[in-house]
Amino acid sequence: MARKILVVDDEEKIRRVSRAFLENEGYQVRTAADGLAALKMVAEYKPDLLVLDLMLPGISGEEVCQRIRNSYNLPVIMLTAKGTEADKIKGFQYGADDYLVKPFSLKELTMRIRAVLRRSSSDLPRADVLVYNNGLIRIYPEKMIVEQEGETVDLTKTEFDIFYFLASNPGRVFNRDKIAERVMGIEFTGFDRTIDVHIKNIRKKLKLKRGQLIETVYGAGYKFRDDLNE
Repeated sequence: MARKILVVDDEEKIRRVSRAFLENEGYQVRTAADGLAALKMVAEYKPDLLVLDLMLPGISGEEVCQRIRNSYNLPVIMLTAKGTEADKIKGFQYGADDYLVKPFSLKELTMRIRAVLRRSSSDLPRADVLVYNNGLIRIYPEKMIVEQEGETVDLTKTEFDIFYFLASNPGRVFNRDKIAERVMGIEFTGFDRTIDVHIKNIRKKLKLKRGQLIETVYGAGYKFRDDLNE
């Protein structure tokens, strides 16, 4: 069955040409012109992926993304005319899985959709449960859930996959490129600090001190510390 895409943008031309191109690529596509319509369509249409413009009338794209994150495990690709690194970092902090700057090519949009959807249906080997920090941290890969002291931690799909990948290889150091390649796919073309931003978000949500569980190995990358499980 064709994967379902929802494109949300207040520019009619972008909605029209994106829909036509993606349908030609084999996707089912619907569009929305504002935030309220997007939230309603997410609930009714249940898309597999959301392409979301940040600059929307009424409810902003940031608020739409945050509301969706509170209720759905839905991959989000953000569209914006702002292309600075600070803007991209802010987009990931809102919960985006990927980020595309306007103007963009439809081929690049399709490539990024494929990469994000592939990650969403990842065939990474899954254990039943990983337990760390004397049982205070539990990772349930099949359910894509992380629990800390019995409470579920709200990680995005990409954040979960990075955390699970590192936790599945305790003690091993992985550089940013290797993490991106393994978790985000070989087609990933994000900016240099993408992995850093996701790691920062994971640490913040888990309230981890620097070096706790996820350690920065300067000049080399990151590793998951398994010596805290004693």
